[in-house]
Amino acid sequence: MHIPYYDLQQISASFEPQLSQRIQAVVAGGRYLHGEELAAFERDFARYVGARHCIGVANGLDALTLVLMAWKRLKGWGDGDEVCVPALTFVATAEAVNRAGLRPVFCDVGKDFVMTEQTLLPHLTPQTRAVIPVHLYGHPCPMDSINALARSRGIMVLEDAAQAHGASTGGHKTGSMGHAAAFSMYPGKNLGALGDGGCVTTDDEELAQTVRMFANYGAQQKYVHRVQGINSRLSEIQAAALNVKLPRLDADNARRRNVARFYNTHIVNPLVRLPYEGRVAQSVFHIYPVLCRRRDKLQQYLQERGIETLIHYPIPVHKQEAYAAYNAQSFPMAELVAREVLSLPITQFLTEEELHYIVSAVNAFR
Repeated sequence: MHIPYYDLQQISASFEPQLSQRIQAVVAGGRYLHGEELAAFERDFARYVGARHCIGVANGLDALTLVLMAWKRLKGWGDGDEVCVPALTFVATAEAVNRAGLRPVFCDVGKDFVMTEQTLLPHLTPQTRAVIPVHLYGHPCPMDSINALARSRGIMVLEDAAQAHGASTGGHKTGSMGHAAAFSMYPGKNLGALGDGGCVTTDDEELAQTVRMFANYGAQQKYVHRVQGINSRLSEIQAAALNVKLPRLDADNARRRNVARFYNTHIVNPLVRLPYEGRVAQSVFHIYPVLCRRRDKLQQYLQERGIETLIHYPIPVHKQEAYAAYNAQSFPMAELVAREVLSLPITQFLTEEELHYIVSAVNAFR
């Protein structure tokens, strides 16, 4: 048996024929940027998240960067002011800080692989302007305590929700719990486009207008450029694909939770540690991460049996060559996860036969 980690063709096929019909309508209509599909997506995704504004942009990195650029202008931040980010995340979280002319400061993560008030607090300084809690693997950060700490210090909160479309905690969806949020719609996400895509959500109208300006070459009026901006657009074709997929997001996330529940119930190998102490209610399981001290051997063992797995992520950001100035820093939990984490296949279309096969293989590993 061969079980791919994530079968994009199968995912796309499940939305046919509506997906192709919607895209063909865009092609026939001749409006490929800033049209009805983008307007519909921005309206519907803002409503889904529970935010007043949604701004479609080219990718998740741009979404993060644009919010920081906008805040830097609106709040008068200086070059090199600090933004706290977790050491365990995709590198884009830190790169956005650098792109905005700010300085990333890393912190460790807690047992659920995400930033907490306790891991964040020691790294806040008078120069800290913002924090970026990352809802890693689809599991929300403890936003109530992070927000309370940020309020007490006058610090802005930017959610990195790139892996957490539809996740919620405390009755609020990710994307609605900070001052702003950034999403990626990379094809492999729970809500994925057919190429790169992203968006910003916020309740702050001034921020929304400023993000739009920076994303449009720094212009709010054609050929009148108030600031030095960038070009970051969510195209009509990508918006059309997202409009087809969004109505099914909650149902697909529920199926992912069922897969996670199956793993939690049936994986009994003492060498393998399951995520979130068996809890499945909060995460949308963009990734199902297990920990194993013999991770590389386990991955090889599963590969030999036709089961594809991935590692998210083998090197924490502060140990990357691109961040050599930070290499001497130590964040024990982030480094442990990087050594031991393995992502098992998890999609809404895994069959019971495939799940039993995966579980049997994991349990047989010694």
